[in-house]
Order: sequence, then structure tokens, then C-alpha cells
Amino acid sequence: MAVMDVPLRVVPPPQDWARGVREQLSATGTVLVYGATEDWLPDEHEEDEERLRPLLGRDWHRYRALADQPKTRRRFATSRLLLRQVAAAALETRAELVDLAYQPGGRPYVRGCDQIDVSLSHTEEIIVVGITRRGRIGVDVELADRRMAGTASEKQSCTPYERARLAAVGPFLERNARLVRLWTLKEAYSKALGQGLRLRFTQFGFALPEDGAGPSLVRPDGTRCSAPGWEFRVFDVAGRYVISAAVCDAGFGESADLAVHTMIDEGLLAALLDSGPELG
Repeated sequence: MAVMDVPLRVVPPPQDWARGVREQLSATGTVLVYGATEDWLPDEHEEDEERLRPLLGRDWHRYRALADQPKTRRRFATSRLLLRQVAAAALETRAELVDLAYQPGGRPYVRGCDQIDVSLSHTEEIIVVGITRRGRIGVDVELADRRMAGTASEKQSCTPYERARLAAVGPFLERNARLVRLWTLKEAYSKALGQGLRLRFTQFGFALPEDGAGPSLVRPDGTRCSAPGWEFRVFDVAGRYVISAAVCDAGFGESADLAVHTMIDEGLLAALLDSGPELG
């Protein structure tokens, strides 16, 4: 099983990094991408509606509904813009033709492209997108120095095994850093399962090896779980953030061709291109 590579930092325009996205997908079956929110902020001028509406597609009405929450609105727009741009790069198509939809729990997916799975996470300053052709993916990002140790987070999100391991770590900052890594891993895993915060984090745990090996899934008592096909990775990014990813290899094969014209009927593709994106 190919190992996930380090996340790619991306800035506009997508032409500068689209090839890198496809190369990583081809090599490992998965690509992780992150961008600074400020780099992807849309122009808020009214005259920019003509450009922004096609790029947001079905999300346009939700974007407009957030008019009284400007920070949330812009963060929503930037995350969806980046997700569409990365998916478009992977599928070798235009961003306005990427039709994002959402499962009942809010998990995004690309309509008509079952060959890929996507995941999205963000803080106020950074957006992370994960795409895989191997099966299922979940990603999560947090500030590396987010205060978690010494709070209710340890009891509410850690198993007995994890709490014991954390208690054995002396310095507060080191213990906090490990807790942030555990939290992001649990978020990523639950997203990949399609459960989000509905899955109790005390029901499963992770062992964080000291030798640089990837994390492993464990039971609440610390015994290792059988998790065939699963890969877990944690990355330190830009000196400030922790990104975790969980990927389940569903055995979809090694085909690296994700170009949209090879994934759907040619007649349907022509109709889509002629009619343009659905604006909802």
C-alpha cells in the first residue's frame, strides 16, 4: 500500500499546482492539500457575483444566507472554492463543473464521480483538502499549540490507555502536543467513517510510535485493533498546524486515470458542458 505524501501548499492560480495534485494521486492514490485562507478569499464586491456564483455552484445560496455573519461567510466561501479547485485539478476539468453535494451528516462529495472521495477541514487561517481514489478519506487540522491538556478534553476524548500514556509524559507542552495529535487523528478517522462527532472518541484510540512510524488504531485498553486497509498519518505544517489524515483502501484498483471524460458517458459529458453548471 502506497504511503501518503506530505501535504502540498497551494496558492492561486491552480494552473501552478494542478499537475502536482495529479502526480501525487497517481503515485500514492491520495493527495493532501492546504492553503492559507487569506490566499483564497473571494472578492466581496457586488460586481464579482458573476465570477463567484458559478464557482460556488450549489453552495451559492448558503453563502448568501450567511450575509449577517461575514467571517463565517468568507471562511465558508474560501473552503468551498479551494475544495472545488483541488477536485477540478484531480479530475482534469473546470472548477465550475465540479458539482459538490453533501451527505446528511454534512460530509461533502463530488456528484457523478464515485471514483474519488473527498474531505475538508479548516481553522480560521488554514484550509485542508484531502482526495483519495483508494476508498474513504478523512482529514482534520488544528493549531499545534491549541490548549487541550489540563482541560476536560482528556477525559471526554481519550481512552484509559491514552490517558495513561499522556500522564507518563512529563512536560506540559509535550503532553499538549500529543493530545492535539490524538484529537486530529480521531477527527480524521471519524470523518472517514462518515460519523463525524457522532462517534464517541472514548470508544477507540491511537498509539503514537516514537520511531517515526505511522499511528495505529487501538482499543480503549491499548490492544491493537485489526484495521486492514487503513493508513493514518500526522503532519506538522508551517510550524503552526497539525494535519491528520485517515484513509481506508477499499480495493478499488490501481487505475490512475481520473480525467472526468473517462469517468462518465461521453453524451452526458457533452450535455453538461453545453448547459454549464447547475446553480441550484
